[in-house]
Amino acid sequence: MDIFKRFIEFYKPHKRLFFFDLICATWVAAVDLSFPQLLYYSTHVLFVQGEKDIFRSCMLIACIMIVMYIIRYYCQHYITTWGHIMGARMESEMRRRLFEKYQELSFAYYDKNNTGIMMSKLVSDLFDISELAHHGPENIFLAVLEITGAFILMGMINIHLTMILFFIMCMMLFFGISQNRKMKAVFLDNRRKIADVNSSLQDSLAGIRVVKSFGNEKLEHAKFSRSNDEFLHSKTESYLAMGRFVAGGGIFVGLSYMAVLSAGGYFIAQRTLQPTDLAVFALYIGIFLNPINMLVNFTEQFQKGYTGFCRFVEIMDTDVSIKNSENAQDIGTAKGDISYNHVSFHYEKTQQVLENIDFHVKAGKTVALVGPSGGGKTTICSLLPRFYDVTEGSICIDGKDIREITLESLRRNIGIVQQDVYMFNGTIKSNIAYGAPDASDEEITAAAKQANIHDFIMTLPDRYDSLVGERGTRLSGGQKQRISIARVFLKNPNILILDEATSALDNESERYIKESLELLSKNRTTLVVAHRLSTIQNADEILVIRHHGIIERGSHDELIKMNGLYARYYRMQFYKQAEK
Repeated sequence: MDIFKRFIEFYKPHKRLFFFDLICATWVAAVDLSFPQLLYYSTHVLFVQGEKDIFRSCMLIACIMIVMYIIRYYCQHYITTWGHIMGARMESEMRRRLFEKYQELSFAYYDKNNTGIMMSKLVSDLFDISELAHHGPENIFLAVLEITGAFILMGMINIHLTMILFFIMCMMLFFGISQNRKMKAVFLDNRRKIADVNSSLQDSLAGIRVVKSFGNEKLEHAKFSRSNDEFLHSKTESYLAMGRFVAGGGIFVGLSYMAVLSAGGYFIAQRTLQPTDLAVFALYIGIFLNPINMLVNFTEQFQKGYTGFCRFVEIMDTDVSIKNSENAQDIGTAKGDISYNHVSFHYEKTQQVLENIDFHVKAGKTVALVGPSGGGKTTICSLLPRFYDVTEGSICIDGKDIREITLESLRRNIGIVQQDVYMFNGTIKSNIAYGAPDASDEEITAAAKQANIHDFIMTLPDRYDSLVGERGTRLSGGQKQRISIARVFLKNPNILILDEATSALDNESERYIKESLELLSKNRTTLVVAHRLSTIQNADEILVIRHHGIIERGSHDELIKMNGLYARYYRMQFYKQAEK
């Protein structure tokens, strides 16, 4: 019932359209029910009159039926056209809400869920929901009207024959409910399997360069075939279930005609039913079998839409762990004074990542984080913009707990340059402007110059309007990195996070980017995650992170004198560079 109530909520903005759709459906049902009744009236009243009276009456009935069917045409047109438009509008609203929900969910959700599966919920699931939204109420309403109307009119002809048909209908209903329960599980499995197919497809296409570089096309084909075959098996099971349902319904249809023929013959012999009435009765069977067939065909659609909406509700009910507190305030333009106060963090209360991290960064100063992979350096940086929330302790900016700052103003004050740069499929200009969507062309150009990428852009045929390709495939790693730096220049935050921004670059690209980063870091509070220790020697303080905590801290010279882990790492890199 809760699912049903939540589904009904999406009809509220379209209630006028919805109710008029039902009014049109009522007229369609009334017209469909009218012909057998007109035939019944004609055989009992009109056809016993004189020849001229019969002709005039038949012409009158023909004119009435023409008018009725013209109105029925427009009603059916409205149902088919605007009913689908209503469903499309509901689908659009659900897609908007689902996309907004995806935007709200924290990194922790994306750590556990596959992009292909999320896309499946956003596209194919919602299409089936829209079909259910349109056809569901309409089909059920039409079916109830036509079946109820047919039984009432048949009861007026012969109540005993009607009761026999009613008993057969109850048997058919019981059969339908039992089969429907079985199909529900099958169609839910369909949803999971097609999501797996989408996931496999998205994963393979996104990594196509890696696939081809290793020559693993056969491996990817095998992986896709496995998920595709599992979906085929699930789909086969669903059609087997549908086959049993439809074939079983056909038996009850035949049973209905058999009962009418045999019982009708008996009632005719008993003089309680006229042969013409039996013919009218047979027409009504055809009329109420039509909505039954409609309901049979609707069953698959209902199961797809219902299971799709259940998955939609599952996402919408996912707890947003990172959100504004009730008393959150806009911090304005932060000065950039940062404090980590005895911070601990773990994933899902099991995997310890950080323990008792405590340090302070004065506004405009630079603190570098070094240490072995997996020590928690990137996580320390991710906690500052609240990509994750601390498990214990607190993080403050300008003396204010970041959980008491609105997410929008918090992240507005922080600029991030990462090792893995993401380029949106568009132009260089639009990718730089992502840092400030309302920036002018002059501001974008100035940011590009500061990032040492302007000269390269001017060598391109379309310059700033040049396309970067999906994920920036038309650019080198260094070029993408400089565009990402230009984004941050354009954003102009007072707090900066540099997460191994130069670790995967060649020497020439590193030189350009190092100059850009030095300019970018000037007069900004900066957290640097460094792989190459030569890039952080001038940091105001260096923290060595290992075993989820800080094991060494100090300036470059102080850490060298300690002769600890930092000194060992430095000597290792120094000797490697000397060998080169």
